[in-house]
Amino acid sequence: MSVNGNQFKNMLEQLDKAAKVAQIPKEDYITLRSPEREFTINFPIKMDDGKIEMFTGYRIQHNSIRGPYKGGIRFHPDIDIDEMRALAGWMTFKCAVADIPFGGAKGGIAIDPSDFSKNELERITKGYTTGIIPLIGPELDIPAPDVNTNHQTMAWILDAYSKAQGYGVAGVVTGKPISVGGSLGRREATGKGVSFVTREIAYQKGINLEGATVAIQGFGNVGSITAKSLYEMGSKIVAVSDISGAIYCSNGIDIPRLLKHVYNHPRRLIEGYSQGGLENIDNYTLLTLEVDFLIPAAMENQIDEKVAKALEAKIVVEAANGPTTFKGDRVLEDRGIVVVPDILANSGGVTASYFEWVQNMQHIAWEESTINLNLERKMMAAFETVYKKSVEEETSMRTAAYIVALSKLVEAQKLRGIF
Repeated sequence: MSVNGNQFKNMLEQLDKAAKVAQIPKEDYITLRSPEREFTINFPIKMDDGKIEMFTGYRIQHNSIRGPYKGGIRFHPDIDIDEMRALAGWMTFKCAVADIPFGGAKGGIAIDPSDFSKNELERITKGYTTGIIPLIGPELDIPAPDVNTNHQTMAWILDAYSKAQGYGVAGVVTGKPISVGGSLGRREATGKGVSFVTREIAYQKGINLEGATVAIQGFGNVGSITAKSLYEMGSKIVAVSDISGAIYCSNGIDIPRLLKHVYNHPRRLIEGYSQGGLENIDNYTLLTLEVDFLIPAAMENQIDEKVAKALEAKIVVEAANGPTTFKGDRVLEDRGIVVVPDILANSGGVTASYFEWVQNMQHIAWEESTINLNLERKMMAAFETVYKKSVEEETSMRTAAYIVALSKLVEAQKLRGIF
């Protein structure tokens, strides 16, 4: 089985573990162990040099018992259908934990976007969209940005879908530019949500967030916003990384200065940044630093069994999707290291996407202060529910989060009389 295939296996193991703790019989959640729909499309695109190339894309629709499918679209050369299955399933549980009336989905194209021009990326995106048009819509399946996609990608999807319908349909995607129906505060929402739950778990565990040390793996949109938010709360960000490498400073990294450097970098990377006391480290060193908080905000399967045994952080807050393997998670639990799971920690993005969708469907626009207030309120409610369940069941926050999600999904299924 591939590494990506293991992600889906990890998800099922986490699901079964939670069901066992909550004494939920397998027949009550058997529908959640398989996606409802799986789509693979192969489509041709003319390149800038006139040549025709074929591309492969996916859209997995995991579950719609609580509402339309919702999930990001990523561009990455290593994606496959097994990875999409796991990510779609996590979206189902994430929406349930956040108490958002959506189901879960995920999609993507197996490309490295840096290999293509902007015009080629637009044609590839629109070609993919044309292939999935029968599958998406504001009341059916609402895509959003993910790894290597952004507001521009969503604008292209919006354009292709709207032209096929013959009129503008703003609600078909979220994470759009403000000028075409996007929402204020959406881009920052995932990182802000991570910082909110970090603040709350710090309070519960008696850690003073002001002066607390933090290592962040990944300095893209989520990692950088998380770093900025925690820096503003008084935390000391001692290490960050991206695809260009990792940096460490025991006295704390000057985050505003680093953000300015990244903004001016031609590829938006941390490479070339310098300040007093800074040293280059590798990814393993970053993950195993002795810090108060480790925040993996990069890709899946970063904290495996080996890393988990050497990890020295007091608390792990999962900003990425699936950054900890099932075996790694078991090691962390045995060692008493608290993990705030991805389906809770990074749910700020889908929560703000829900706000954007509501605005589109009602043809209104909220003030950013309203969005931020509602985001914090929803994140705090979700955290309190999961934390309370973990105390009641004397189990990890990950298992507690799955119990919360399972309970809502099973109840919805029974009320609707699915079988």
